[in-house]
Amino acid sequence: MMVTSPTMGAVVFAKDVARVGAFYAAITGLAVTRTEPGWMLLESPAYQLVVHGIPEDIAADIDIKRPPVRREDTAVKLIFAVPSLASARKQAERLGGAVDPPEREWEFGAQRVCDGHDPEGNVIQLRQTAP
Repeated sequence: MMVTSPTMGAVVFAKDVARVGAFYAAITGLAVTRTEPGWMLLESPAYQLVVHGIPEDIAADIDIKRPPVRREDTAVKLIFAVPSLASARKQAERLGGAVDPPEREWEFGAQRVCDGHDPEGNVIQLRQTAP
């Protein structure tokens, strides 16, 4: 389902493109529509996420801890709609990331919201329609 017209999206830089791409595909439901050496494209009709490899000379100096340390000193936090925060929490843990526990969730308009991070520590926010 390669989107051919301009769409909103984001780029996430990663040391391990396959691992980070698999995380976002599972958590967000975005379809992996293209994989090339060094990058992966995940899409829905309204959104594209590019997981782009960090150049090897730069990646060599980046140490990703296991479990990853959340990198909160960034100016951007990606937001994704999910059907269930509870399900996303389980998937994130299985795939090397994390979603904060239920007691850290909050309401934002008609949405239930929770922060988390991907397998490399990039901060994300997940939102589900509030019950």
